[in-house]
Amino acid sequence: MSYSSLIIIHILAATIWTGGHIVLCLTVLPKVLKEMSPERLLDFESAYEKIGMPALVAQIITGLLLAHHWLPEPSQWLNSANPIAQGIQCKLLLLGLTFCLALDARFRVIPKLSRSNLWDMAWHIIAVTCLSIAFVIVGAGFKLGFWA
Repeated sequence: MSYSSLIIIHILAATIWTGGHIVLCLTVLPKVLKEMSPERLLDFESAYEKIGMPALVAQIITGLLLAHHWLPEPSQWLNSANPIAQGIQCKLLLLGLTFCLALDARFRVIPKLSRSNLWDMAWHIIAVTCLSIAFVIVGAGFKLGFWA
């Protein structure tokens, strides 16, 4: 797969992932909290998950391939003296944080989702939305020269 194709797929997947979380955070979540309606949140989550999760998987795969393009030797991804490696490390850190939040939400919060713990889920949504925006900024940095 060409570098250009990887970039296009990565950006489209980021658009779906980040855009979906911005919509969730800024339009759905306020209504959910106002109405104290876990059902409304679960309805959005079940519909969005059908495109959001494949987009996240596409981002992970294309992101690893792009990292390999920039630094073909994965051991160099941990070389903090290399600016490109710093960008890759930022992306991996954001991915790890997103993964931890997703696991916590999936196994601790969502199974018991009710009016009483809606704010717990809201903080997860806000955090993942902020992380997804950070992903976009860090990713743009590869083209804007942040990591040069």
